[in-house]
Amino acid sequence: MARFPSNPQPVLRPQDLVVLLRLALPFEPAPSYAALGTEIGITASEAHAAVERAVAARLATKTSDGKPQVIRTALLQFLQHGARYCFPASQGGLTRGVPTGYAASPLNKQIRPGKDPPPVWPWKNGTTRGLAFYPLYPSVPEAAARNPPLGELLALFDAVRGGSAREQALAVALLEERLQP
Repeated sequence: MARFPSNPQPVLRPQDLVVLLRLALPFEPAPSYAALGTEIGITASEAHAAVERAVAARLATKTSDGKPQVIRTALLQFLQHGARYCFPASQGGLTRGVPTGYAASPLNKQIRPGKDPPPVWPWKNGTTRGLAFYPLYPSVPEAAARNPPLGELLALFDAVRGGSAREQALAVALLEERLQP
């Protein structure tokens, strides 16, 4: 757990939110830490540490058999009201990447693109040219390619943390729908 000598308070990291969103996917059982790490692009020990920080933050619990379980209502409240302030959007110039926010599924079905370049996660294997919208964690584009439902949750969160008021409202409604307890 991330603690500093002068302040023993645990601190959430961006990869913790990626882990929580993966664990919150409906109809998918919690994988082992090794499988979770491989899927997200982090080590097994970092996946374990992310779960421990989430438990300390009361965004997750552990079942009697030690498996992590997301507290969906707490995660949804955090995504709506706090996470965008903890992990603010960071944007850059034109690049090749993977669409995110309003340009990615499922919001791209509800929002028509304008003339501006779409937001994209910079990635060498990306197929879309747009404005860099840096992901929560560097391995997010690969993780989204491996697990499209996770990619959709991450893109919705990007709309919450960096989109217009309309995009934020639509993204929050879709997150509520997908993260229902």
